[in-house]
Amino acid sequence: MVQNKIAIGIAGALLVIGMMSVFTVYETEKAIKFRFGEIVKSDYEPGLHFRIPLINNVKLFDARIQTMDSRPERFLTAEKKNVIVDSFVKWRIGDVTKFYTVVAGDIDQANLRLDQIIKDAFRGEFSKRNIKQLVSTDRSAIRELLIKNSKVVAANLGMEILDVQVMRIDLPEEVSASVFSRMEAERERVAREFRSQGAEAAERIRADADRQRVVTLANAYREAEKLRGEGDARSAEIYAQTYSQDTEFFAFYRSLSAYKKTFSSSSMMVLDPDSEFFQYFKKQK
Repeated sequence: MVQNKIAIGIAGALLVIGMMSVFTVYETEKAIKFRFGEIVKSDYEPGLHFRIPLINNVKLFDARIQTMDSRPERFLTAEKKNVIVDSFVKWRIGDVTKFYTVVAGDIDQANLRLDQIIKDAFRGEFSKRNIKQLVSTDRSAIRELLIKNSKVVAANLGMEILDVQVMRIDLPEEVSASVFSRMEAERERVAREFRSQGAEAAERIRADADRQRVVTLANAYREAEKLRGEGDARSAEIYAQTYSQDTEFFAFYRSLSAYKKTFSSSSMMVLDPDSEFFQYFKKQK
């Protein structure tokens, strides 16, 4: 009976020792194995791993993506104007050994150190640009530069920078009015320039239209005079041909036309009765 209890005790001890000799690393974790406080190994793949109880101890760290949401911070631009920037950073543990050595594996401590790194990167980039460039520049271009500048420094902390996003760039209230007024004046200047160019183009188009009108009228007048001249020439030719056929009848016809036009009006005429105008009044058949 005593032997059975001893056997059960030994089996239990072996089971406990066996359980203490095995540890699990999940896909969302990174692990460091120590031997009497000294780091022995850290590059563990997800799965089951072994350790020596009482000699080795293991620390597990969260390997998932972390978010550092910074408070809005003021930065100086190239023109020495303050802008308020609201941003956040996505990061995760890269080198777990460095991460444990530098920040003791503390996420909060890591965020504090990372916040200073990101602020230095912001300060360096914003000091190269004025407000207009910061507002109009593509955010992705600034993002790439911030990631590039902060990645190397963050790697010394065992951290891997995945993304740096600028959510909002605001102006302090004390400078917003002056900046907006300056931007409005600039937009007004550009608008005046466009209006001036439009007026110049309109005048050029009107002048060209007037020139074409004058040319068209001149060509039309020339063509009309040409046709009128041809008509007059043809009329004179027909008149001459007709007159040559019967001069006496044609002279009589013209006199009748003259009488009709003269006597149909109320005008007074003073003529000699023996004048040529009344020659057909004197003739009797």
